[in-house]
Amino acid sequence: MDILIIFLSLAFLMFVAYRGFSVILFAPVAALMAVVLTGPSLVPVFFSGIFMEKLAGFIKLYFPVFLLGAIFGKLIEISGFARSIAHFIIRLIGEKRAMLTIVVVGAVLTYGGVSLFVVAFALYPFAVELFRLADIPKRLIPATIALGAFTFTMDALPGSPQIQNIIPTTFFNTTTWAAPWLGLIGSVFVFTLGMTYLEWRRKGATGKGQGYEAGISSALAPGILPPAGPGEGILPPAAVAVLPLLLVGVCNKLFTLAILGAYESRFDFAAIGLPDIQPLDVSKLAAVWAVSGALMVGIATVVISSFKTIKQHFRQGTQDAIGGAMLATMNTASEYGYGSVIAALPGFKQINQGLAHAISDPLLNEAVTTTTLAGVTGSASGGMSIALATMSDTYIEQAARHGIPNEVLHRVASMASGGMDTLPHNGAVITLLAITGLTHRQSYIDIFAMTIIKTMAVFLVIGLYYLTGIV
Repeated sequence: MDILIIFLSLAFLMFVAYRGFSVILFAPVAALMAVVLTGPSLVPVFFSGIFMEKLAGFIKLYFPVFLLGAIFGKLIEISGFARSIAHFIIRLIGEKRAMLTIVVVGAVLTYGGVSLFVVAFALYPFAVELFRLADIPKRLIPATIALGAFTFTMDALPGSPQIQNIIPTTFFNTTTWAAPWLGLIGSVFVFTLGMTYLEWRRKGATGKGQGYEAGISSALAPGILPPAGPGEGILPPAAVAVLPLLLVGVCNKLFTLAILGAYESRFDFAAIGLPDIQPLDVSKLAAVWAVSGALMVGIATVVISSFKTIKQHFRQGTQDAIGGAMLATMNTASEYGYGSVIAALPGFKQINQGLAHAISDPLLNEAVTTTTLAGVTGSASGGMSIALATMSDTYIEQAARHGIPNEVLHRVASMASGGMDTLPHNGAVITLLAITGLTHRQSYIDIFAMTIIKTMAVFLVIGLYYLTGIV
């Protein structure tokens, strides 16, 4: 019965998320529904002591990254830098290779620190023009954008400033550059297999005589504002446009090394005359500080290099970015609070024990648990946070017995979070389809193919580690 209660709660949350209702509202409802069915008297203490405590802790730790990432992405958009980079890559690769071009542009932007949602908005007008010129079915646009923005640059490439690559650092005392070779190999696998799939789908459509399919509506969903077209305005030089992205990557690495070298693993406030403040675990915060600092450098670079362009839209643009950052943070934090409540229930402990007996290997257990929770919550960051908050100490202990470095645990968790997260109720999937004016029926099967490829990649990386010991 305890396990059934958890599945009922999860099914309810998936249903309301799929129907487009706010997770911020319904995550606590779903969590407390499970608590009511377990023990009604526990509702107030679980709400305040677990749900709100974990929600607040998540915001305290990660909100700076969400906020700075959103502002950076918005400035990259309104400065024209995103369009400049896209035009440069289009000229470099060629308009005939529409799919490859969109994937590469998406990868460059996301690996440079631009928010996944901003990238989806920025890429769509280019994708429409390129797919129309190449006469490729429009229904393949969402999967193409997803491959470039929602896969290997999100969680596999070492040094990625995306939140899915930052969260494991706070549990395993690692950096965003953890397990670089495994990450690179996994990225190549996802990119190669993803492009192979997309080309296979394109050739299949061509063989059936299917073109861009102008009959499909290109209207955006209500409330979705179209981004600037690919040819609007005078574009800045590509070298100037890519500079902030490069600086984010370089500064992320430099700041990581500098912070780890400047502080001990724990900072004692008593040493500076503040005995009432609890000591700070610097090793768990170094990656968050490094990425935040790198994003601030990127923001300053955009402002200085394109002040005349952005000054008219700066106030409104930053306000929009702040609103988006708060919404994204609250969504993920609510899912984290929900998962923490579920993890405290008897049914979840039974599921954990079952998984531990069925899958004794720490890497496989971590991958299965993380990708399952990411799929259930419809959030890579939310599912991973739940899995690691519940099981990270166990994984560290088991990995130490097997001689597995924490860096490998980091990379496996990060990549697994980006596996089954993109199920139909995932917020990024829903937003992407809204931007493109397509439906789940028209395009989701190809997005799901990217999901399968991402999930395969994490198990490939695990197998490769055990065969070669490469990190």
